[in-house]
Amino acid sequence: MSHPQTMGQQFGRRSWAEPWKIKMVEPLRMISRDERARALAEAGYNTFLLRSDDVYIDLLTDSGTSAMSDRQWAGMLLGDEAYAGSRNFYHLEEAIQRHYGYRYVVPTHQGRGAEHLISQAAIRRGQWVPGNMYFTTTRLHQELAGGRFTDVIIDAAHDPASLHPFKGNIDIDKLEALIRREGAENIAYVSLAGTVNMAGGQPVSMANVRDLRALCDRYGVRLFLDATRMVENAFFIQEREHGYANTPIAEIVREFCSYTDGAWMSAKKDNLVNIGGWLAVNDEQLFEELRNLVVVYEGLHTYGGLAGRDLEAMAIGIAESMSDDHIRARIGQVRYLGELLTDWEIPIVQPIGGHAVFLDARRFYPHIPQVQFPAQTLAAELYLDAGIRSMERGIASAGRDPATGDHY
Repeated sequence: MSHPQTMGQQFGRRSWAEPWKIKMVEPLRMISRDERARALAEAGYNTFLLRSDDVYIDLLTDSGTSAMSDRQWAGMLLGDEAYAGSRNFYHLEEAIQRHYGYRYVVPTHQGRGAEHLISQAAIRRGQWVPGNMYFTTTRLHQELAGGRFTDVIIDAAHDPASLHPFKGNIDIDKLEALIRREGAENIAYVSLAGTVNMAGGQPVSMANVRDLRALCDRYGVRLFLDATRMVENAFFIQEREHGYANTPIAEIVREFCSYTDGAWMSAKKDNLVNIGGWLAVNDEQLFEELRNLVVVYEGLHTYGGLAGRDLEAMAIGIAESMSDDHIRARIGQVRYLGELLTDWEIPIVQPIGGHAVFLDARRFYPHIPQVQFPAQTLAAELYLDAGIRSMERGIASAGRDPATGDHY
């Protein structure tokens, strides 16, 4: 008599025991297909507008969805809710200085608050902001501040089938050509993202950020990092880049950040909290401007729109996120699913990224033009069929040209 096998066992894939205990569960509910069809229609076929209660498995995003650790929950009880100078701010500041290496810290309510502040402080109208692809809110804040975003990522990042190990890398030649053409004074800063979301969670190599630092120094251009998934990026450096196989994740993160002038962070990803963000820089004059701006938009510079307890959870989450065992399991579960999908010949973006499996919707629906949103179609169909909420990261997310109204 044969024994039942999991999908992984059937395809020769082994899972593992995650390095944590689960102490709480939350019941899920699967509504009927007819109910899902009504919910989808009421949401305008936009999965962001579905009610959470109508979703069975929610893969919309990893942002803010992590279960916090027992230590983080314990820290939440130690919130100093003083309006100014909360002790929790100083715990957060020390954690960022120790693990990321930046001198000055400004907390924000989440990552987009930090994006807004750095854009307002560091961009003059008409300046260029070159980057390795973009994230939706990052690019919008840069453009609202008068900047002109331009993509200088390597060409392999635009090929879903390419197996380049560091598809998040900036093309140094493209960037230098832009600086020479426009003049260094017309470059606000280089906007570098670790594990590029829009490319499928693809990493940047240590060699690339070193080369970027040298180029920026040569022309006097600042280099700022979107550190939202920098711990994931460090894992890929450890795994794929010569000389780092035996280097702890925490040391890789610290070295990578040392080549940049500052960073913004959506702490809802790597730092394992449900809300929160931060902005950190090394330049004291820039910090003073940011510290004044945060009061206008977020709150006093020692709380930045967050309660003291949230600051404490962030500080603890930063330290816990640097654990090699943790990040190996975090990326491993994504890879486990991605490898199964590859075995089943489901078209996905390769290599499998850090925080998500990206389905290649164009290969699902080669007959649907991009302007008719094949990725949005696929997200809607996944929900209708199985109650799984995913999200589109294609032409709808890219937005429209403000001059012509055409899709990017």
